[in-house]
Amino acid sequence: MTFIRVSVTRAVAAAAAFAFGIGAASAAEVTLRMHQFLPAQANVPKNILYVWADKVEAESNGRIEIQRFPAMQLGGKPPELIDQAIDGVADIIWTVSGYTPGRFPRTEAFELPFTMTNAEATSRAYWELAEETMMDTDFKAFKVLGLWVHGPGQIHSKAPIAKVSDLNGVKLRAPTRVTNMLFSTLGATPVGMPVPAVPEALSKGVIDATVIPWEVTGALKVPELVGNHTEFGDQTLYTTTFIFAMNKDRWESLPDDLKAVIDKNSGAEFSAFAGAQMQRDDGPARAAAVARGNNIVTLAPDQVAEWQKAAEPVKATWLKEMAEKGLDGAGLLEKATSLIRKHTAAQ
Repeated sequence: MTFIRVSVTRAVAAAAAFAFGIGAASAAEVTLRMHQFLPAQANVPKNILYVWADKVEAESNGRIEIQRFPAMQLGGKPPELIDQAIDGVADIIWTVSGYTPGRFPRTEAFELPFTMTNAEATSRAYWELAEETMMDTDFKAFKVLGLWVHGPGQIHSKAPIAKVSDLNGVKLRAPTRVTNMLFSTLGATPVGMPVPAVPEALSKGVIDATVIPWEVTGALKVPELVGNHTEFGDQTLYTTTFIFAMNKDRWESLPDDLKAVIDKNSGAEFSAFAGAQMQRDDGPARAAAVARGNNIVTLAPDQVAEWQKAAEPVKATWLKEMAEKGLDGAGLLEKATSLIRKHTAAQ
């Protein structure tokens, strides 16, 4: 971001803060602005981000106040969130790592098709691998508070999708570079966009289908816009990696005892909680779609095997791309899958 762009964005953020009634001085010793792209009533802010914020405020005895700005209320678009954290437009952000394609290549090891088991184990693996390989590389420009993935990603479509060939010609929204690569390989026409844009894109026919976990379908009213949902049994077609981050200078400015409060509520255990909570929230959202009478297409093992075989070239392409970047993609993938197996077995 240029200096002018950062200044303008900060001015918008200041105006938003004033408009939401927080322009006056706070009684708290430290005030932190948390910014993210989903509406406040969505599951992630309600059941994860605001839970975290409440705990930090309580355990700081009111010395920390965390102002919550959902749905991009501080301005900008979802792909700008990570730079907002780096530049100090926001103090804390939650975002999808893939909203800035290619910027966090090591995270993509967890997004490859049929790699994840469940969200809690995979989130633990993501945090552990990040500690080994990402904190001083991909994530060095900010303070990492949490890293997690969502539950099994499903296909939500206007027409039923069971066979790989059913994707031919389907305009499908996918969240990240890896998932776009996957669905292009499978025959769909991928359309990249942040998740808040999905309802309008479905209603206007810009897309015919989207891939998201069940938990966010309610907030986006997806079951009202499509009639079919494809599940992959006990396998996971894909997942998405998230980053919960803090401005590094703001972090460094805190007294040690307040840093300790934030650290206590962040890290590996919080990441595991966040992943598990996202997957827990899949259940009620799925039940709501069933209650509407929507069609749940549950693939049998032999059908899933067809999708697994068709997706194999994606890993090969990704490994080639990592090599071109000078990264050991094979080593990253092996380590990621090994950590996922370890944490799955420990459950």
